[in-house]
Amino acid sequence: MTIRTVGIIGAGTMGNGIAQSCAGIGLDVVMVDISDLAVRQGMAAIAGSLDRLVRKEKIREAEKAASLARILGTTAYADLSQVDIVIEAVAEDFDLKVRILREIDSIVRPEAIVASNTSSVSITKLAAVMSHADRFIGMHFFNPVPMMALVEVIRGLQTSDATHAAVDALAKELGKYPITVKNGPGFVVNRILCPMINEAFCVLGEGVASPEEIDEGMKLGCNYPIGPLALADMIGLDTMLAVMEVFYAEFADPKYRPAMLLREMVAAGYLGRKAGRGVYAYSK
Repeated sequence: MTIRTVGIIGAGTMGNGIAQSCAGIGLDVVMVDISDLAVRQGMAAIAGSLDRLVRKEKIREAEKAASLARILGTTAYADLSQVDIVIEAVAEDFDLKVRILREIDSIVRPEAIVASNTSSVSITKLAAVMSHADRFIGMHFFNPVPMMALVEVIRGLQTSDATHAAVDALAKELGKYPITVKNGPGFVVNRILCPMINEAFCVLGEGVASPEEIDEGMKLGCNYPIGPLALADMIGLDTMLAVMEVFYAEFADPKYRPAMLLREMVAAGYLGRKAGRGVYAYSK
């Protein structure tokens, strides 16, 4: 199928990034969130991101205006009734995702594709709650969405070849590099990345080195562009914890147990850049 209209559930960092990327290539977008405030904040984030591209002369002012005009911000799931694909981009919470998917199941067209931007939750389990499980798939974007090239396309046990082909084509149309991944906790990138970041919190919690020394060690010793603790702040410590808890539950292996310091920081509200404080302090 040809995808021309995209619905996005969630106007946060990932949702508004996906919306911006889709609108930027001429797709019409319906971006849904739970409140008018969340929708306005999502639209403001997109406008701010496009402003930066204008200042860097990556796009023209007219292109910015055209992209914004293609995005409808709304709180009504009913506005998703005519889209070709819905991409769920809410928090890494299985019960929340299931509740949303069940709510939209009778709203979206039977031939529409439904995708989850999850970074860890089972696509097979999520597909099982849908009437048309063959049209459900994982489409894991990376943050910041407009800048990051990779998309993991995750096939659940029920995902059809036609659904996979359409989503793979959409990712390429967005200028992304899609890799096809079998369903499994964390898929490929986060299966490798998140335990490494979790171990950095263990090292920090044991007082082996300071945050700066840990990050500089990994940058200079492994040629990483950003240290694991700074990256955790960018991802969001709450998201990191949620992913590790999924791994721990699914694999039943103690090597995936979330670091105690990570749990403590999330409990304290030190969630990273978005909160103004994580491992490091940020001016909001």
